[in-house]
Amino acid sequence: MFQKKVVVITGGAGGIGKCIGEEFRKAGAYVCVIDCAEGNHYVGDIARQDTLEDFARTVIEKYGRVDVLVNNAPPMMHGIDSCTWEQFQNALAVGVTAPFYLSKLFGPYFAPGASIINISSSRDRMSQPQTESYTAAKGGIAALTHALAVSFAGRVRVNSISPGWIDTAYTVYDGPDAIQQPAGRVGNPMDIANMVLFLASDKASFITGENICIDGGQTKLMIYHGDHGWTLNP
Repeated sequence: MFQKKVVVITGGAGGIGKCIGEEFRKAGAYVCVIDCAEGNHYVGDIARQDTLEDFARTVIEKYGRVDVLVNNAPPMMHGIDSCTWEQFQNALAVGVTAPFYLSKLFGPYFAPGASIINISSSRDRMSQPQTESYTAAKGGIAALTHALAVSFAGRVRVNSISPGWIDTAYTVYDGPDAIQQPAGRVGNPMDIANMVLFLASDKASFITGENICIDGGQTKLMIYHGDHGWTLNP
């Protein structure tokens, strides 16, 4: 399905991004990864404009086109009590500006039927205390998704995925960690990779501008003190 397709993944050296890259490679794609971690890929900080421009130039010089762009690199999480100006700006640069700018840089080179898939988070609609930098960036990329979908109408489909609790070590949880999730378990990277490959395929040709939450149903669970064993201890 993806034989010789050119797939670009940010933050693809580990976790969800690595899993996505592995699945695309299994399907025959050429995978171009950028990550700040050392490894056999383009190493660079996507918060920097010059890095994004050089990376995009490298991809186009080698392949001449892009079929799939996966904006996956996660911003850092800092809360309002301790987050500095620089940390908040960096989170937005990684989580929102870089996906925007890579979409712009690759704009003239997207192949027919191309797809952009942004990785947001279920935190784009719910929060824990002291998560402002990460949550703001994830909310930003979710909104950026439908804006890009309209701007790229007829040329590139753009969708986002909002993962819930995804354990990148594939830990199998039991007890409350598992049963609090309506699906009965914690997620793993394959739960996200499977949806990325679907959204990038022709099977999803009528889906664009959409955000798909993959969280085991957790954001649909209403919680009240005293209900089904839930208690609030202020």
